[in-house]
Amino acid sequence: MIRHIEFQKLHNFRDLGGYRAADGRSVRWGRLYRSDSLGKLVGAPEADQQAFEKLGIRTVVDLRYPWEIEAKGRVPERHAVDYHNLSIEHRPYDQEALGTDIEVAPFLAGKFAEVAEDGVAELRQVLRLIAEADAAPLVFHCAAGKDRTGIVAALVLSLLGVDEEAIIEDFALTGLATDRFVADWGRVNGRAPHWPGFGQAPADLMRRFLADLTTRYGSAATYATDRLGADAALVTALHAHLLTD
Repeated sequence: MIRHIEFQKLHNFRDLGGYRAADGRSVRWGRLYRSDSLGKLVGAPEADQQAFEKLGIRTVVDLRYPWEIEAKGRVPERHAVDYHNLSIEHRPYDQEALGTDIEVAPFLAGKFAEVAEDGVAELRQVLRLIAEADAAPLVFHCAAGKDRTGIVAALVLSLLGVDEEAIIEDFALTGLATDRFVADWGRVNGRAPHWPGFGQAPADLMRRFLADLTTRYGSAATYATDRLGADAALVTALHAHLLTD
């Protein structure tokens, strides 16, 4: 099953369809996408622009800080999408500059937990935008399409009733894009990243994050309902929009 959609400039654009979900249904293909920064489409080849247009995406949710968007750009105006910037992370840090002794999964799981507490208002709005997409394709993204994007994907899939192991496996698929992401970073910066864990997405990272939500709230889905206010109406809308009949 191929989830990655090929672009020359985007490395981690994936379809979240096909996962078995609640009541024996599955997530619809072509409705919900996750990606690395769509700012990379600025100046990208025409083939990339046409590939993006072919998906029929009407809504883009950009999870980055405003200063990241100012520095790296956003989805080009030519695509005429409904664009939303909702920065779910509130404590910026430089992954590339981390010490070589820092373990990927424990450290980033702690950062994911920070986002779950700090970004409640923004995460709530992201879920509502996805639920209200009205049967039209939507994509959400951050910079690498790994951490912030992975958190949102995990929460949405949890609310859809997707099995935890499938959610963990989906997160780890970013590993297929890591080499390209790191190589691009190196070309732009003229050197390799200092932190060996830069760009990595081990399954154990998402497993730790979901376990943390389970310890504190009972489950990732309960976190979304109780802490983010994903009420019955929102969950019903998510299911109607994203699950097969």
